[in-house]
Order: sequence, then C-alpha cells, then structure tokens
Amino acid sequence: MLGQLSHETEVKVGAGKAWELYGTLKLVLLAKQEFSHTICDVLEGDGGVGTVIKLNFGSLSYTEKYTKVDHERRVKETEAIEGGFLDMGLSLYRLRFEVIGKDEEESCVIKSTIEYEVADGASFDVSIISIKQLADMAEVAKKHLTATASAE
Repeated sequence: MLGQLSHETEVKVGAGKAWELYGTLKLVLLAKQEFSHTICDVLEGDGGVGTVIKLNFGSLSYTEKYTKVDHERRVKETEAIEGGFLDMGLSLYRLRFEVIGKDEEESCVIKSTIEYEVADGASFDVSIISIKQLADMAEVAKKHLTATASAE
C-alpha cells in the first residue's frame, strides 16, 4: 500500500533565499537549535546526495540518506535507510522538500511531502505517520527566513 501526506507553507522571501536553508545542512542545524526533543546528527556528507543523518524524535529513531538534491529545481529528497518506521513494517519512508517560487524575489512556497509504502504482508497502522513535524519545521524555517530577510 502506497501513501502520501503533504503540507505547504507560504514564506515572504524569495525562493533562492529559502533554498539556501532547505538545500543545505542549515536546515538540520536549525532543527537541532529549535527542537529540544529532536536530535539530528550528520553521520557523513556535506549536505549533498549521499549525506547520512541520524534522527531521534523521542521514541522514534532512524537514519536517512539524501537521495536527491536538485539545486536547479529546488528539490531535496531523503529516504529512511535504517530503523524507525522501516522496523515497524514500511518498505519506503521518503521525505521531499520543494521550494516553489511564486514571485522569485518576494515569496515562495515550501512544500513538504512524506511518501511511504507498507511492506508486503506487514500490518502497519498508517495513522501513526504524521506530517506535523514537517509542518512545524516549515513554520520554524519561515520564522527564521523572515527574520533574516528583515535584518538584511
């Protein structure tokens, strides 16, 4: 069974500025700073394809790998490679972040998407998958980007 959840947040900064945060490891650093209950550690890489990050959200812990970082289209994808929902019966848990320019210099939309697939024969309660953490992160990013833009 395939599933998808998504969330969009409009930000009053240009897409290029938002991508400077989302297209790099700066987003991980911001998450570490803003969410005391979240632990994010870069295990390898510099933010490009192949970067591996360990994430801990309370009782849920997993390792993800950056599988796509497209600076031209402003799309980043990560896939869980160990632990978390994979241990519970998912065969795929992918996060996609897209920065979509509305008015290139003045506003953009941050679209966060979770894609998942339940492994054949697994019984997995998909209701435990939530977009809330990505929505919360988008709001933190929005606040950070807006504050940074007004300070310039």
